[in-house]
Amino acid sequence: MADVVITEFMDKSTAEQLIGEYDVLWEPDLWSRPEDLKGHLADARAIIVRNATQVNPALLDAAPDLQIVARMGVGLDNIDLDACKARRVEVCPSVGANAASVAEYVIATALILLRGPAYYATPDVVAGTWDRPRFGSGLELGGRTMGIIGFGSIGQVVGGKAQGMDMNVIAYDAVMPEDAPAWDKARRVGLPELIAESDVISLHCPLLPQTRGLIGAAEFDAMRPGAIVINSARGGIVDEAACAAALKSGRLGGAALDTLASEPIDAATCAVFEGVPNLILSPHIAGVTQESNRRIAEVAAANVRRVLKQK
Repeated sequence: MADVVITEFMDKSTAEQLIGEYDVLWEPDLWSRPEDLKGHLADARAIIVRNATQVNPALLDAAPDLQIVARMGVGLDNIDLDACKARRVEVCPSVGANAASVAEYVIATALILLRGPAYYATPDVVAGTWDRPRFGSGLELGGRTMGIIGFGSIGQVVGGKAQGMDMNVIAYDAVMPEDAPAWDKARRVGLPELIAESDVISLHCPLLPQTRGLIGAAEFDAMRPGAIVINSARGGIVDEAACAAALKSGRLGGAALDTLASEPIDAATCAVFEGVPNLILSPHIAGVTQESNRRIAEVAAANVRRVLKQK
């Protein structure tokens, strides 16, 4: 039986290095077969996951020798932290390794949504349509306000890149102390103030009972007309039906949702977003690039080596 089990996709070269050091089982779709997964964990001392693998008590009970859950990413809502703690299993996220990729996604989608149809002009231009008034009616990022909800490692990188685009940056964080050095990088505000003042709102908070539905109908109504909302954090933080309604009404200028309450997307969610204007949907890949995939895999592998050598 394997000493290390990798349940999802991973940078190939990093996985191969681990395979050369340990008895490794690597099946990128193993997360989708939970009963098979549990059957492979009898002797496992380490498991490497992304966000799809559900590390719950049933899985942990199938892995009596488990010492570490290495998370390729930072969100931990798919991992039962209390159950891991009770079993003395260390949980190690790859903090900061995909921050640059997420931040670039935020800036890129904000640019696209503010410029409106400009980046979709190719079919019209090829067809001979030269409609400069329509395609040249977009807005610039510079001089606008970026509001960041959750000012941790990723939120701070987003803020830095936004400032590099000449944006004003304000931020709200429910747990960061008032005297934290991070507040030198943004003006600290309350959530209602952030919602009312921001031209672009970017979400970087975890999905918790208190953040589920954090951005709903009341918040969309309180935003500046034409505001942009970008969720690269977790599905469920944004009320998707309320977001679709705000986009259809024109109250909301645009939205980029990289994370959704149902992943993969289900038929009901498809119906909610059908025909919605100025909307970007992506399959939870804001933090996934070739470079970040390598970095988060390297951090996960390093954590596995560290823990297994200690015990």
